[in-house]
Amino acid sequence: MPSSLRASLTRYIEQQWQRGGWLSTLLRPLGALAAWHVRRKRAAYASGKRQAWRAPVPVIVIGNIYVGGTGKTPVTIALVQDLLAQGWRPGVISRGYGADIGAEARCGTAPLDASQYGDEPSLIAAATGVPVSVHPQRPLAAQALLARWPDTDILVCDDGLQHLALQRDIEIIVQDERGVGNGRLLPAGPLREPPARLSDVHAIITNQAAPGSGPAAQGWQDRQGAMPVLRVAMVLQPAHYEHLASGRTLTPADFAQESQALTLAAAAGIGNPARYFSMLRQQGLALRQTLALPDHHAYADNPFTGLHADRILITAKDATKCRSLNDGRLWVVHASPVFQPSDWLSQLPLRARPSRLAPPGGKACAADGNEAKRG
Repeated sequence: MPSSLRASLTRYIEQQWQRGGWLSTLLRPLGALAAWHVRRKRAAYASGKRQAWRAPVPVIVIGNIYVGGTGKTPVTIALVQDLLAQGWRPGVISRGYGADIGAEARCGTAPLDASQYGDEPSLIAAATGVPVSVHPQRPLAAQALLARWPDTDILVCDDGLQHLALQRDIEIIVQDERGVGNGRLLPAGPLREPPARLSDVHAIITNQAAPGSGPAAQGWQDRQGAMPVLRVAMVLQPAHYEHLASGRTLTPADFAQESQALTLAAAAGIGNPARYFSMLRQQGLALRQTLALPDHHAYADNPFTGLHADRILITAKDATKCRSLNDGRLWVVHASPVFQPSDWLSQLPLRARPSRLAPPGGKACAADGNEAKRG
C-alpha cells in the first residue's frame, strides 16, 4: 500500500475512533463482542477458574486501554529511576514486541540488542541499568528475572495491563490527549477495555501535548464510590540531544543555537509521531520535513534518504535500531517527563513484602552474554 494512501486511511480511522461515524457505527457489534470477551476473561480470573501467578515481590503494571502508543515507556523509565533513588532494586519485564523470543524468557542488562529484545526493552535497559526480561507470558519473564537476579525486590511491567495471568499490586494507566476517544472497543473504537476500567486502577497519567492540555486535573479523585484514583499530568520535554554517530551531546539551548542556520527534519516510528513533532516545534525548532513511520519500525533499510536536511531528529526508541544505518545526520532526542504532582509515586499505596528466603522456581532465562549482576 502506498504510504500516502496508508496515511490517509490511518487519519480516517483515527477520526472515526475519536468522533464516531458510519464506519464506527457499522462495527459496533464487533466492539460489543470484544467487550463481552473482556468481561468473560476478567470474570474467569476473579472467580479462580483461571489462575494468575503471584510474584514474591510487589508488581507495578504500567499500561493503557487506548490502542497504540500513549507514552508508557517514558513513564516506565521515570518510575524505575525513582524506585532506584528510593533504595529499591527493581527489575523490568516486558513482552518484547517485535522480537522472536522463543519458548524461554530472554533477560539481561544493557546493552541489549533491540532485534533480540524489542526496541522498548532495549531503551529501558539502557536508560536505567536494571535487569530486563522479555516474554509474551509475563509470569515466565518475571520468574526468569527473579531466578537470575534474586536480590530484585520489585517488578515493573512495561505494558501488560490486560495480561491478567500476572497478579499486580499497583496498576497505572497512561493516556494522552485523546482520552478514551469515542468510548468504543476495537474495532469500532480505539479501546482495549471499556472506559470504566479507568475506575479500577491506582493512577492515571495523562501525557499532555502541552501543559494544561488533555483531560483531567491532578490529585486524588473519587469515581462514583470506587477507590480513589490518583490523576497525574505529564509533559515530555527534550533533556538533551545526542549525535548518534559520535555520541556528542548538546543541551536544548545549545542545539537550537547551533541549528539556526541548518535545515532540520524529524522522523519517528512510535505510536503517536504527531505529538513528538509538536514537542519539537514547541522548542522553537523549524522542521522542514517530518516522517511518520509505523510503530516499532524495523529499519531494515534507511528510510531517511528522502529527507533533505542537515540534521534529522529521531526518538531514543528509534535510535536503538538506527546505529547501523551510518547516517551522520541523525540526532537523538532524549526526552524526559515532567510530572505534576512531582511526588506522585510516593503517594501510591506501595508497600514492601517480607523478604523471600530463596528465589522462586522457574526456568532460567536464555543466555544473552551479559553478566548476571547489577552495576
